[in-house]
Amino acid sequence: SVLDGSALHRPTDDPERQGLLPKSSGLNGSFNVGQRSALSHDGDSCELDEEDLNAAASGSSPGGLRRRGGGSGGGRGRSYKAYESLDYEEYDDTVYRADQAASSSLDSLLYSANKYLVCFAVGVVTALAAFAVNVSVENISGFKFWATLSVMQRGSVLGSFLAYTAMNAALVTASVAVTLYVGPAAAGSGIPDVKAYLNGVDVPYIFHLNTLVAKVLGAVGSVAGGLAIGKEGPFVHAGAAIAAIVSQGGSGSVRLDWMRHFWNDRDRYDLVACGAAAGVAAAFRSPVGGVLFALEEMTSWWKNQMLWLAFFTTAVVSVAIRVLMKACNAKGCGFFGSGGFIYFEIHEGQDTYEFFELLPMLLLGVLGGLLGSGFIAMNARLSAWRKRHLAPLGPRGRLLEGLAISVLTSALSFVVPLLVACTACPAGGTGEEHPCPRPQHMYSGNYVSFGCRNRGSYNDLATLFFNTQDDAIRNLFSGTKREYTVSGLLIFTTIFYFLAVLTYGIHAPTGLFVPSILCGAAYGRLVGIFVADMHPTHQIDEGTYALLGAASFLGGAMRLTVCTCVMLLELTNNLALLPLIMLVLLVAKAVGDGTGMQPVYEVQMAAKGLPFLQPQPEAFMRHITAKECCGRPPVTFNRVEKVRSVVETLRSTPHNGFPVMGRSSEGERLICGVVLRQQLLTLLATGGRSMQASPAVSSDLSGRAALSYSVPEFSKPMSDPAPRCDEGVLAPGALSEETLEMYLDLGPFLNTSYHVVQEDAPLSKVYQLLRTLGLRHICVVPRAHEVVGMITRADLLPDALERRYSRMLGHYTTDGLNIAAHSSGGTAAAAAAGGGGAGGTAGGCNSPGPAAAALASPSGTAAAAAGAGGAGPSGLGNRDRDTGSHPSYGHQQQSSSSQQQLLLPSLAAAGGGGVVSLESGAGSVPGGGAGSLGLAPLSGQLQLSASAVRRTLVGRSGSVAAGGGSGGSGSGSASGGIQLGSFS
Repeated sequence: SVLDGSALHRPTDDPERQGLLPKSSGLNGSFNVGQRSALSHDGDSCELDEEDLNAAASGSSPGGLRRRGGGSGGGRGRSYKAYESLDYEEYDDTVYRADQAASSSLDSLLYSANKYLVCFAVGVVTALAAFAVNVSVENISGFKFWATLSVMQRGSVLGSFLAYTAMNAALVTASVAVTLYVGPAAAGSGIPDVKAYLNGVDVPYIFHLNTLVAKVLGAVGSVAGGLAIGKEGPFVHAGAAIAAIVSQGGSGSVRLDWMRHFWNDRDRYDLVACGAAAGVAAAFRSPVGGVLFALEEMTSWWKNQMLWLAFFTTAVVSVAIRVLMKACNAKGCGFFGSGGFIYFEIHEGQDTYEFFELLPMLLLGVLGGLLGSGFIAMNARLSAWRKRHLAPLGPRGRLLEGLAISVLTSALSFVVPLLVACTACPAGGTGEEHPCPRPQHMYSGNYVSFGCRNRGSYNDLATLFFNTQDDAIRNLFSGTKREYTVSGLLIFTTIFYFLAVLTYGIHAPTGLFVPSILCGAAYGRLVGIFVADMHPTHQIDEGTYALLGAASFLGGAMRLTVCTCVMLLELTNNLALLPLIMLVLLVAKAVGDGTGMQPVYEVQMAAKGLPFLQPQPEAFMRHITAKECCGRPPVTFNRVEKVRSVVETLRSTPHNGFPVMGRSSEGERLICGVVLRQQLLTLLATGGRSMQASPAVSSDLSGRAALSYSVPEFSKPMSDPAPRCDEGVLAPGALSEETLEMYLDLGPFLNTSYHVVQEDAPLSKVYQLLRTLGLRHICVVPRAHEVVGMITRADLLPDALERRYSRMLGHYTTDGLNIAAHSSGGTAAAAAAGGGGAGGTAGGCNSPGPAAAALASPSGTAAAAAGAGGAGPSGLGNRDRDTGSHPSYGHQQQSSSSQQQLLLPSLAAAGGGGVVSLESGAGSVPGGGAGSLGLAPLSGQLQLSASAVRRTLVGRSGSVAAGGGSGGSGSGSASGGIQLGSFS
């Protein structure tokens, strides 16, 4: 189960029957802090989280809860582990609003420039890493083949076999050991982990520096060790890890502060997706294919800005790799051969095809779909067997498994070619490009002489086994005639297919792209031989059928169509093959989907317990309501809570989201917002800035506390595991008794723009809302009693909004400071009134109000009034103040004659605070007196800020004068400094 908010996956005895039953209350041990009896039994507010939707999607019922690591999976046999979810929406609290309002146009420009600079660095570093891996694999493989063939040419077959097996075993064992002891999260291809992260699951450790190091070193050892796996899948993970480390300024909690603007889930999402695209571009030299791979396979949410970032990153990768390859070809890189990077140019491929060829091409698609689904099914069963039998053995079992598979692979690839008769070289010769047999000084190419007594013969099986996989694919794609025998291709396809099934899943970096291409190319060339024999008078190219076979296996195993088509076209540099590749991919995907098997990466995510949300909900979710699925009753807080209560709650529950409740002056119960566990942990760790001795709400203290924080301070280090309930500030004795008796005002740190759904909403709609928006929590509420208004598409058009607000009064709210902006020549006024002696209930969402400000054009006037003892006017309402439930806008006033000037009053107030209201014209509030303000003209850009009296509005030029005011119980003046947003 994924641990995110207020619920875990719930095991039941009969999921099919229990899945539609309503949840009984109190099963998760939840309780309300403060108003336990009042809120725990009303059922007015629940939380719905990603794990609840995963429980429904996996067939588990909304019954009881289980703790971390306990119980079993849902009705489909899936067991989900405890993972934290990510939130790709802005956490809209006062701290975030202040940070956003303080940013200028220059800040936005610098932010975008820094993002592109990070993408440039990601592209260069990814290209360097891919180049280093390819050079290492080519050199190690070249030396291994040279040593093996040299010993064999001296007449010692046994010595050659022992040397070959020992070198492979050493490389694979080293790869497994590095993965086990340096970065365990580097095992496998990494694509399922990155895909789950981009779906909203915070998978621990996958983006740490040690994981990246283990990924790169392990890929070199496992691929150079001759295993039936590829290095292209690990490149995707490595590219995403490089993007994460570069964008965060480090790994884990060790981060450079100058990258703090990217310490949020939204920017991390964009840059990790760009890193994944860069990995594909580096592996296949396919920049456009990398962008499409990120779009089609990896990401769950896509936006235009990400498209440009990914395209820019892959372009940088492509240019960097080309520069590196030219430098290597000019200076020489040891055994580095033509297979350093995959690039299979098919100049002699078929430009046209006959009608009778459609049938064998369709057959290739069907064969690819069936073989791909069979691969997934067998590998999934093998993964389950590994969990049951090898995992309990620990590192020793993983090392022995890698060693055994390495010895088996070496034995088959060495012994089987010796059992096959050699083939005579073509009578007419093979040309200088493909000499037959291959000279001893060449370490890649066609026509390998292995165990052949006749100098004019070669071993077709050795040509495939005693080459790097990249070179073997190039050989299969080549246009040579009759290079491979039917028996040789059948034997190679069978052996390599089952070796790939057995190998994919060992505890080392393993990829599936190249094995899929190689296996598909082998049986594709086999089909091409049959077609050429059946139609000897036609020009049938065997290499073209090998390419179509590779496309069919990729479509059947990975179910990718668009990105696979583009990648193969970029690899082969032959656009004439586009219709054929499209046809084969569509057929292979349709056949694979028809078998009922999920794509390979989704099966791997299920095997790892990663709670992946599919693009569409299951059909039965239409018959389940949000109230039946949500975790009830929720764990809630009051706005002001004692530190001891917060600590005890966090220790007793692993939830990550907590609704904060309050009551209005009329006693109505309100949801003030939602606070995250990470926010609470940060506040507890920095208690001197956020805690207070009194349980009363103080606007001055809360405003000071809110502005002392910045958004990056609340961010959790990327891919770090969630802290346990007895670690850090929650550990016994971490906080003193004096600190535990203090109070926390949660008002400025609440996400007040939380999402809600009606309690009777179908779960299918909730599913789409949560997945489409990338939400972490959704509050389930009863039906509302009134409607404030309706918003349509036409209301959101920018042009219509500008015309609308250029003619009428606009209300803008930022952390309790309400601003009225009039049209040219109008008058703006703000009035503040106190809420009586109580100033609102202590635990409510409202508190004593801060000062008000008014802006007017040059011909207008501004006035402010402050009062005490009277009830605040209706205006925006009590709940719109410190909770900031209304968004703040920048309102631009336009004048046809000339650029306007703004008259800026100083922030001055006297008497009690209260709700801030906006009125046209100067005036007063019943029970309050008028306040005087000093005014000075300002021109240009105005920095707006909004929280308390102590801050001053600052412009580019001009001065601000503070005036005294009287009213209520006394008089006084105040000024301070805020800079929030621009106001033209």
